[in-house]
Amino acid sequence: MASRRALVLLAVVASLCRAAVGQRAKPLLPGGPSCSTADNYTDGSPYKKNLDELLAGLPAAAGGNGWFYNGTAGAPGTADQVFGLIMCYADRNATQCRECLAGAPAGITTACPGSRNVRAAYDACVLRYSPPPSFFSTADLAVNFQVRAIAFAVDPDKMLNAWLTLMTDLTGRAASSPSRVANATTPYDGDPAMLVYGLAQCTRDLNATECTRCLVSMVGQLRRRFTNETGGAIKAFSCYVRYELGAFDITLPPEPPQPPPPPSSPQPGGSSSSSRTALAVGLSVGSAALLVILGSLICLSLRRRRRKRQQERERQLEEGSFFDGDDPAMEDDFEKGTGPKRFRYGELAIATDNFSDEKKLGEGGFGSVYRGRLKEMKLDVAIKRVSKGSKQGRKEYASEVRIISRLRHRNLVQLIGWCHGGGELLLVYELMPNGSLDTHLYGRSNAAVLPWPVRQEIVLGLGSALLYLHQEWEQCVLHRDIKPSNVMLDASFAAKLGDFGLARLVDHGRGSHTTVLAGTMGYMDPECMITGKTNAESDVYSLGVVLLEIACGRRPLVVIAEHEDDTMHLTQWVWDWYGRGRILDAADERLQGEFNGKEMECVMVVGLWCTHPDRSLRPTIRQAVNALRFEAPLPSLPSRMPVATFMPQVGTFTTSSAATGGTSSTVTSSVATGVGSSTGTSSVATGVSSSSILTASSTETSSLLK
Repeated sequence: MASRRALVLLAVVASLCRAAVGQRAKPLLPGGPSCSTADNYTDGSPYKKNLDELLAGLPAAAGGNGWFYNGTAGAPGTADQVFGLIMCYADRNATQCRECLAGAPAGITTACPGSRNVRAAYDACVLRYSPPPSFFSTADLAVNFQVRAIAFAVDPDKMLNAWLTLMTDLTGRAASSPSRVANATTPYDGDPAMLVYGLAQCTRDLNATECTRCLVSMVGQLRRRFTNETGGAIKAFSCYVRYELGAFDITLPPEPPQPPPPPSSPQPGGSSSSSRTALAVGLSVGSAALLVILGSLICLSLRRRRRKRQQERERQLEEGSFFDGDDPAMEDDFEKGTGPKRFRYGELAIATDNFSDEKKLGEGGFGSVYRGRLKEMKLDVAIKRVSKGSKQGRKEYASEVRIISRLRHRNLVQLIGWCHGGGELLLVYELMPNGSLDTHLYGRSNAAVLPWPVRQEIVLGLGSALLYLHQEWEQCVLHRDIKPSNVMLDASFAAKLGDFGLARLVDHGRGSHTTVLAGTMGYMDPECMITGKTNAESDVYSLGVVLLEIACGRRPLVVIAEHEDDTMHLTQWVWDWYGRGRILDAADERLQGEFNGKEMECVMVVGLWCTHPDRSLRPTIRQAVNALRFEAPLPSLPSRMPVATFMPQVGTFTTSSAATGGTSSTVTSSVATGVGSSTGTSSVATGVSSSSILTASSTETSSLLK
């Protein structure tokens, strides 16, 4: 009887609270609600009565439940049942929350009159209702609106790395929290005085899986929409994400009450039995703790041993000793790869008619490439056969299998499989019907000219590939040999970057320098030839040269018409036209003016930006891609090409390059002061001054490159 009186009293109090809230509530109208227009309800209908009942109870119900409530009104299973949900955002204070909890239900029927299915996000809360079926427990991934900071980051890459790492961590923490909300901070660029604040929040009807799905989607939206901002927020109808360089208020709702632990049952036997029980529990806990410690030590030891073994293999790979015979360690490393399969030599010999000359597509510095047909897979492929006596070729074979086999991107050549044993090293790629880009830019004189729309798509595809390699994969991949002969074209002329023989992996956020100089003359960062160090900026330089080639239809070394014995680098030649305000005059003459002027200028200016003599003034690949996509403004470059500012370093470096599948360029390397031969032999002088590598003087430039 007493409990019944308590329930009645509680109902009366709740009713009075709802009435008081309703009297004080100021109706709020959402900025852009989603209101259904089909099968609307009418005044006085059962659905309207149920909706009014639900909306009237939401403020008090949410206020007493940690600023969140979801419930129903009406007979279960009927068409007039109403499902409703309301939640406050955790970055709003208690006053703002109470006003939204009261005002949103009071004004929503004015914003969406007659609508049976409504989704509305306000400044401080989100409100939803609908007829059956229930939307509870299923994440709604529609973006309602976004808010961006008005300030831009000085270093977009560091800002992106900071907030993306933070939001990724908060996604897991929010999903595992009973209140489905988490917030934290992280230092920006390692400076504890500059903190990036983050918040991730889901509606509490979602389980951990659905909450994670929603947050991951919204963090992805943040990354796509906010490439250079110091803060941003996206509100969906099921979750909310926000980051900002600087503090913002967060008022976390109280954790939902946890059920009390079950009462302990008295054990027969009195205190002696209790002591024995306590002793048993203590021994069990101690044993478990000891096992955990021992297990941790064993795992740590194995991890250190594995890391040491990996470092030794990488050292052997650099020295070229990794393939001296059939190495069991290599077998184990390759067999763990996912995707590409291991072929038997006999399968590939049959596919190429025993590697007949009729099947040969081309010959590179370290082997030949053949066309093959894998009958069981009903697939045409290109098969690279590494020269048996080529030590560099064996290094590049290992690099290809260990790196490209783990990469997945539409603008990268796909590695189908591999084969080694008995002295043979074979790589199997998807066949590129249209060969390499250089054959279309500098092919036969009577060949069809590559039209500008196709070139523009090639430019965007190549930029997308390098963006994936540098910033979007789990590690940063330095390609180190970007050039037209390594850009393959599929049946629809989509660009696919290939030949990862010189590629190296470096960790994000660490110095991305490699100490072995590699690449092809004309495409190599001039600073690399002085310092012997390559990094992401070196790849950006090579990309810039290729962009200029695509736009101008000229090789990296340009013959000066007035002095046919003199040459200058393509960058200098285009920069001269840029300085005169006539950059479009540098466009490929074979196009006969049939191109989009804005796109052509964009490609050439970004090409100059990427080949800027000062490495620190070059764009990141993300900045370059944003400019190519017209998502960011073009830079303002000086009218004359700046003089390189890096200092020479005495020493000797050797360059090397490998031919890509389907090409026929032969490249070797030597350390000398001679000039390259027509077969593609490259030479690097020792102790060369920086001015002879790249300066604003075309005479000095041509003295080295001619």
